[in-house]
This record gives sequence, C-alpha cells and structure tokens, in this order.
Amino acid sequence: MPPWTEPSRGCGGALALYRRSAAADARPWHLRWVPVCSSTEPLLGRWLRNAPQLDHPRAVIAGRQIRATGQWGRPWMSPRGGLWISAALPWQGRPPASAMLIGLAVATGLAERLERRGLEVAIKWPNDLLVNGRKLAGLLPRLVQRGSTLRLVRIGVGLNVENRIPSHGVALRQVLGPAGGSPCLWCAELLQVLDRCMEDSVDLRWCVPEAERRLWSDRVRDPDDGLIWSISGLAPNGALRLRRGAQTKDWTRWSSGPGSLS
Repeated sequence: MPPWTEPSRGCGGALALYRRSAAADARPWHLRWVPVCSSTEPLLGRWLRNAPQLDHPRAVIAGRQIRATGQWGRPWMSPRGGLWISAALPWQGRPPASAMLIGLAVATGLAERLERRGLEVAIKWPNDLLVNGRKLAGLLPRLVQRGSTLRLVRIGVGLNVENRIPSHGVALRQVLGPAGGSPCLWCAELLQVLDRCMEDSVDLRWCVPEAERRLWSDRVRDPDDGLIWSISGLAPNGALRLRRGAQTKDWTRWSSGPGSLS
C-alpha cells in the first residue's frame, strides 16, 4: 500500500469548496488523498483498523485506481480525471432498513445536484447513475455492524468527470463541456450529499419517491430465467417492486447479475 499523506493534505481544494458551499452546515471531515492506489476501499479499511474511533466522517480519495471493482467484482475503470472516493460515516440514528436504502439516498442526492447543472439523470437500481442511457456514476454502500448494533456506514463512489471512459460510459466533460467542473468540485458536492444522509439518518425514506421517479426503465429481465418483469416502483426499504401478470415480487438485489433492458 502507498504511504499516507497527512490527513487533508492533497484535499485542500475540495475542502475549501465544500466549506464555502456548506457554510455553517459544514462538518469536520477528515480526508486523505493518494495519487494512485489499487482501490480506495482497502485504504479506508486500514485507516479504520488503525484508528477505529469514528468521531467524524472520513474519506479516502485517489487520483486514480488501478484495480477497483464495482458490483459483482467487475473492473471499474478509474483513470485520472474522475472522482474515486471511499467514505466512512458515523451513524447516529436507528439502523436503516438496508444498505440499499442508503445507496438510493446518496444516488438521489447526487442526481439532484447534477440536475442543477442541466442534466437529466436516471437511477439504474440500485446503485448506478445514467445520463442518456450511459453510466456516469456507481455507488457501493455497506453497513458495518457489531452484533445487532450499526457501527458505521461505508460507501464507495466513482464519478466520471473529465476522465477517459469506456464506450458504455459518459463523463461530465462530454455532456457539459468546461461547465462539467472538476473532481475537486464534485468531491465537495458529494460531501454535502453524504452530510444530508447523516443528518437524515433517523429516516431515509424521503429518497424512495424521488428515486422511484428517476428509475431508468419500466421493465427488467430476470438474469436467472430471462423472463421480463414490469417495474411497479420501490418498496419503503428501497427494494425494486416487480409485476408479471398476477405475480409480484420484490428484489432486494440482483440475483446473479444485472438483466437490464436498457
């Protein structure tokens, strides 16, 4: 693993933008930046092991990642110019219904901020943001518990800003030009989204109708048997509600890999 910078070193620009935008609502974030790493997730894990008392939110940010993975362990292309971040959030409220609900809250909050720039953003349940049907961002949340007690929430976020992208992806610089901003700017925006989730930790269900109206499709293919199901919305815990004739079911996760029709 690369040596650590001091906390907040290399993150001064993002912190300055965050504090200016959040103003009196700014929290004492502890940030660490590395120019390159295999993935920000193990670095955050090491930080939490070495300093387990989580009094304030923390995040590890990388200039680029060389072995990052997304859902189902698929490689996540993370070259220079994107926002690659793993955050740990102290959680004061009751445990949320699921990590999925936290992911939807972050996805919805980030979508709202992107929409302020004039983008039309869709949420590909449960953890991707799409623009024009192409992937702009991915999120991977998880809960860290000790027994039945929620200790903290971890979430990894990758956002294409001004980086090279694969054919199925899209970057902000492509669709917004110079107005797309920088990884530094979007780090500051994301910190405010995460602040909101911590503030609303008692009940995140506000995000369900907002995520529901941004769903990327009205139908989906079951990856296990190939059957097509209509999407009827989201359950209060963030599950995807499906209907096929008289049959109904809720998905809490993709069974064996996404079966999107988009």
